[in-house]
Amino acid sequence: MVGEITKSISFDGRDIRLKIGLLAPQAGGAVLMESENTAVFVTATRAAAREGIDFLPLLVDYEERLYAAGRIPGGFLRREGRPPEKATLISRLIDRPMRPLFPSWLRDDIQIVATTMSMDERVPPDVLAVTGASIATLLAKIPFNGPMAAVRVGLVGDDFIINPTYQEIEDGDLDLVVAGSPDGVIMVEAGANQLPEQDMIEAIDFGYEAVRDLIQAQRDLMAELGIEIVHEDPPVVDSSLEDFITEQSKAAIKEILTHFEYTKTERDAKLDEVKESVAAAIAALPEDDPLRVAAEADPKALPTVFKNVTKKLMRRQIIEDGVRVDGRKLNEVRPIFCKTGILPPRVHGSALFQRELTQVLSVVTLGTPGEAQELDDLHPDEEKRYMHHYNMPPYSVGETRPLRSPGRREVGHGALAERALVPVLPPKDEFPYVIRVVSEVLSSNGSTSMGSVCGSTLSLMDAGVPISKPVSGAAMGLIKEGDEVRILTDIQGIEDFLGDMDFKVAGTDSGITALQMDMKITGLPIAVIADAINQAKEARLHILDKMLATIDKPRTELSPFAPRLLTIRIDPDLIGMVIGPGGKTIKSITEQTGAKVDIEDDGTVTISAIEGEKAKAARAIIEGMTRKLSAGDVYVGKVTRIIPIGAFVEFLPGKEGMIHISQLADYRVGKVEDEVSVGDEVIVKVREIDGRGRINLTRLGIHPDEAAAAREAASR
Repeated sequence: MVGEITKSISFDGRDIRLKIGLLAPQAGGAVLMESENTAVFVTATRAAAREGIDFLPLLVDYEERLYAAGRIPGGFLRREGRPPEKATLISRLIDRPMRPLFPSWLRDDIQIVATTMSMDERVPPDVLAVTGASIATLLAKIPFNGPMAAVRVGLVGDDFIINPTYQEIEDGDLDLVVAGSPDGVIMVEAGANQLPEQDMIEAIDFGYEAVRDLIQAQRDLMAELGIEIVHEDPPVVDSSLEDFITEQSKAAIKEILTHFEYTKTERDAKLDEVKESVAAAIAALPEDDPLRVAAEADPKALPTVFKNVTKKLMRRQIIEDGVRVDGRKLNEVRPIFCKTGILPPRVHGSALFQRELTQVLSVVTLGTPGEAQELDDLHPDEEKRYMHHYNMPPYSVGETRPLRSPGRREVGHGALAERALVPVLPPKDEFPYVIRVVSEVLSSNGSTSMGSVCGSTLSLMDAGVPISKPVSGAAMGLIKEGDEVRILTDIQGIEDFLGDMDFKVAGTDSGITALQMDMKITGLPIAVIADAINQAKEARLHILDKMLATIDKPRTELSPFAPRLLTIRIDPDLIGMVIGPGGKTIKSITEQTGAKVDIEDDGTVTISAIEGEKAKAARAIIEGMTRKLSAGDVYVGKVTRIIPIGAFVEFLPGKEGMIHISQLADYRVGKVEDEVSVGDEVIVKVREIDGRGRINLTRLGIHPDEAAAAREAASR
């Protein structure tokens, strides 16, 4: 067994410990990343290429073990099941900066597995996993244009901090992850509380400085271990077939790309016609012609080369002429259409946001506090009261395929839109509803995630959710050829597919609320990122104007089908009494009134019902049960039962007391039934509350003014 090698990387006052050589000896490369009491084990393994693969089959999995926090999983099986949403998002966080750094020609199977094995509530494991993926890949000697590293940047007060704790993230105005390579920033993921653009740029720059330190530390570590960073040469390929396809298609493709009046469907159809004509030209060659033999041996050669020719011509057109395939200027947004109330009011709010061919329908549902999503993962948060779900069915791009459960892309896009809107949602004490937004992508031609942000803002306002400010978003693209760089506003599908960057920026007119940048090249300077952020602001404000022309503020009334919520606070010591043994009391309240009751540990009681009167009835019962009584209080009550020595009276909902026979009248009463019957309304005064909590009532000594006040209170 190889002995353990331990290294420590120190920066910004915090240590990251690396343990290599002891664990997983058959993995290609393995490292245990530790910071304080958080430990993430990361491996990278390479397998031989499979026949017929024409892409990089990179598989990244992030796993959480609940033993990491000293917990046993719930459910019948008591073991981890399907990865929670947070794990899926961290898998994407690792994948996105790693993928562009592998050589474009690499076709070997590569798998990166990161497992959180220990975690405290101070150090999030995700950025450790991202940096660990780079180290494990270098140790595995896989061709890689790294090293790569990631850090988190927080903003507490006026100070940026590196790798903040969970509490610092919660208290601050920024949660930013920056990943970079030696060539520059390669990925950015951020949520912010309407942070000004310049502050965001400075935060990214601040984070990349720490990234460079981690990159150098990895280089030093590899040098100490005697491991060279692998840079394999691409395989030698006969270019004669590529040259033939290029010559046959170049002129026709260029003409199609300059017909700006073509729609996406028309342009795609014309390009398919050209591709078919090239295939026919190859088929017309003699059977023993080397070009035809090569094309038949590799059926994917034609579509691959055709795509590359289209990519080069489109990019050259943008670089040299500053014109895009649809004729727009580089900073121009596509035509926008917005409409609220698309669906009947049975849904609580709906809106359609359309940007040219990208169309998103967002629908809001308002729920009760008990419908918050319970989180069973390693994150400190136990529940989520705002959920944003994103669906992109195959018909949105004119395709047919089986419908499946949401994939990583759908989860990621939903999480981005959710992050963009959380900063403007009302606080729980002002708007106690649980909110779910579903964005249905009905048509896609790029920037659907930002379309979801815009559509969801409109639908939230349509539902009457009092958001503090509307949020809009735009997706920015990039074309980089040598030193020439062009930033594109509001990219469409072909520009995303053939471009170098997908940079999504969402925010209000005051600042950024969410940001996500992915690169297809090996890095980007801060100056270019700054230009993209500033250009995105112009687009966001333009889009926001179009949205506000449709609906400029939240509606003042909720849908008649939305539940009505009433909130009261009771003494936490009385929670058990309201719930009752086995939930008997609270179930009884629900059965009596038709309202739903949710109780939190701090004594907050939320009562919900579609009809407001039902909620009020439940509130009256709970207030009556939990009201602190004092001797001398006067109430209107109803006789519920009679016993030989007195009568029981319910004088508050759910609260009963007894009038002793001696307290029924100011004269001697022979039988209780001579004075009262079950169902009679009586005025009673609290005489005393004994040591066992029993309430003794009287009908004696009640002033007429006290009786009148009690009747008035009962009628309210």
